[in-house]
Amino acid sequence: MKPKFVSILVATGMVLLLGCSGQKEKSDAYGNFEAREVIVSAQSQGKLLSLDLREGQELSTGDTVGWIDTATLAARREQLVARKNSLHARLASIRSQAEVQQEQIKNLVTEKKRTERLLQEGAATDQQYDNIKGQLQVARKKLESIRTQKQSVYSERRVIEKQIAELETQVDKCRIVNPIGGTVLEKYLEPSEVAAPGKAIYKIGDLSTMTLRVYISGAQLPEVSTGQKAEVLVDKNEDENHPFTGTVAWISPEAEFTPKIIQTKEERVDLVYAVKVRVPNDGTIKIGMPGEVNFQNPNPHAGSKR
Repeated sequence: MKPKFVSILVATGMVLLLGCSGQKEKSDAYGNFEAREVIVSAQSQGKLLSLDLREGQELSTGDTVGWIDTATLAARREQLVARKNSLHARLASIRSQAEVQQEQIKNLVTEKKRTERLLQEGAATDQQYDNIKGQLQVARKKLESIRTQKQSVYSERRVIEKQIAELETQVDKCRIVNPIGGTVLEKYLEPSEVAAPGKAIYKIGDLSTMTLRVYISGAQLPEVSTGQKAEVLVDKNEDENHPFTGTVAWISPEAEFTPKIIQTKEERVDLVYAVKVRVPNDGTIKIGMPGEVNFQNPNPHAGSKR
């Protein structure tokens, strides 16, 4: 055999060997990293008085980061409080009228009994007795009317108290409260700009744990289960990957057509299943960064080669 031909065979064999070795080092699936993101929107209408945050800032759950102008709401509340106070004065007057009327009825009842005795003795006339009964009947109807007024005022007061409570809820919605702990990703409004219900103010994301969304084929599906540990790789440099240990958090119950940007272990297949792998983030992983996952290698080795 000629030396030149032998060299060609050796070179071809090395290429095939490297090709097979490289094929074995391919990851099981590929995808991009996502984070839990929340867009915080205004719940009230008004000028943004303050917004104490900046992009990249770390916030905790429940932090107050800004206020929307509450002057109009405060003025309406003062008006309702004034109306409520006037109702208290009306109630006091109605109670006084009721007490006077009750005393008058008491006196008329006494007078009626005395007139009845005098009538039996012949010292009083039927007309006098009828007059007393008529006055007593009118007094009782007047007391009933006063009590009706009292109930009406009570009902009006309950309505006002409900309106005040609603206004206080609206005022509370003018306070911008951060919903989750995380990093401010984007800021959409600045102080002095006008906020409106549903209008986005800023976006925050929890970057402490990232989610790698990948797609696997039906043939790979039996090898993957929820709660399973997996090796996750991200680019470290041109020749090495940065390894992480992730956990399979979710597997889609339904198949879907392969997204155009995804290449699976078998290059491309018609139907795939979406899988989410949660990975603790040390700050290396960014939103949208590409990643790879090996489901059969849960113990990554630092600086693993491509």
